[in-house]
Amino acid sequence: MSPCVSAPDTRVVVFLHSGEYDRVHQGLSIAAAAVASGRRAEVYLFWWALERFLLDRLDEPDFTGRDDVSDRFESRRMPTLRALLEHIREAGLCTVAGCTGSLGALGGEPRAGDSGIDVWLGWSAILQRTAGVTDRFYL
Repeated sequence: MSPCVSAPDTRVVVFLHSGEYDRVHQGLSIAAAAVASGRRAEVYLFWWALERFLLDRLDEPDFTGRDDVSDRFESRRMPTLRALLEHIREAGLCTVAGCTGSLGALGGEPRAGDSGIDVWLGWSAILQRTAGVTDRFYL
């Protein structure tokens, strides 16, 4: 590669806004697939997804009104949000970031230190960190 050509940014970025279990599961599954293939992943938490982490609601699948899906999820031993999070953390290739604006809007500051979130950022920093990333997912 010539010195004037930079390497492509192979990171995978996931923006999680919704706190619905299926969406958070999908986002963490994307990050898990990325790190399993040796790619770096960054997961950004906003609003209701951030609230789920702040309240530590990562263990019990809650598919409102869909007991059939909950039963299938359990019988197939699909990983919980916590299991997916542990997997991406163990890989050492993933950063979980929380939005400071969402944190303030939720009144979550007292829980921020115990949330397990790696870094707290505002939108200016998020835009800088994710500039040039092609593989972005918004859930």
